[in-house]
Amino acid sequence: MGTSIFLCLFIILLTRGSPVACAGDNSSASHSTASTAEKPVLLDNVADAEAFISGAEVSVIGFFQELNCSEASQFRLTAGRIPEVPFGLSTSPAVLSHYGVEANTVTLFRMVDNQRRDLDLNKDDIDAEKMTRFIRINELRLVTEYTPSTAIGVMQSSFQLHLLLVTDKTSPKYPEEMRRYREAAELFKGKILFILVDINLKSNERTVSFFKLKKSQLPALAIFHAPDEEQDVLTLDEVSVERVQDFCNGFIERMEKGEDEPEEKTPNEEL
Repeated sequence: MGTSIFLCLFIILLTRGSPVACAGDNSSASHSTASTAEKPVLLDNVADAEAFISGAEVSVIGFFQELNCSEASQFRLTAGRIPEVPFGLSTSPAVLSHYGVEANTVTLFRMVDNQRRDLDLNKDDIDAEKMTRFIRINELRLVTEYTPSTAIGVMQSSFQLHLLLVTDKTSPKYPEEMRRYREAAELFKGKILFILVDINLKSNERTVSFFKLKKSQLPALAIFHAPDEEQDVLTLDEVSVERVQDFCNGFIERMEKGEDEPEEKTPNEEL
C-alpha cells in the first residue's frame, strides 16, 4: 500500500515520456558543449572535498584510482552535459578512504536529505549516457521539479511526506511563487520533500488530474503521506510562506492526532 501512489504517478509519467528520454533531452544540446566545458574540480584532500560538497544542493564527485582511465574520461563528458551541477574528481587515497570508496565510483551528494547515491563503475559497462541518467534520477533538491526522470528519485527517496506545488511556470507570478515556496521548504528540510509540478509539461497532465485539480484552480498545494496514502489539497489565491507552512503543519497535526486516537471498537448490537 505504501508505494502504490508512487507507482501510479510513475506509470502515468511513463505513458507520456521515459526517464531515458528525459535524460537524453538534457544531454541533446550539451553534446556541443561537452568538449569545451571546464574540467571537474580536482579535489586533492578531504577538506577540499567537504567544502565542495557543502557548497551546493547537489554535487557529484568521481572517485578514481587513476586520473586518465576510461571511466574518468566518460565522467568528464558527463560533467559537460550537466553544467548546472558542480562536478569534482579525486584520486587521493585519503579522500577515497574518507568516503569509503574502494573502486572507481561516481557519487552524488544531496543536501535536501543529507544522503548520497553511489554508482559503481566496475560492475557494469558504464558510459556517459548511464552516468547522466543516474544523476538526473537522483538529483533531488530543496525543491525538485517533477519530471519523468526525477519521478524515479522521488519514488525511491526516504521521505514519507511529499508536498506538490502545482502551478504554471510561464506565469509572471512564478518567480515570486518559487521564491516563497523555497523559503517554506527551508522550514521543513529533512521532513517534507517539496516538489514543483509544471502544468505545461504534457507528462504532468494526468498527475494534476490525479489530485482532481483543474487549471482554473491553480496554483494549488497537494500533500500526501506515502505509507498510508493520506492526502489533502489546497487551492491558493497566491503562494505565501505562511500558507504553505500552515497547510503542512495542519496536515502533520491531523496525522499525529489520528495516530494518538485509540481504535474505536465496533459496538455489540446484541444485548
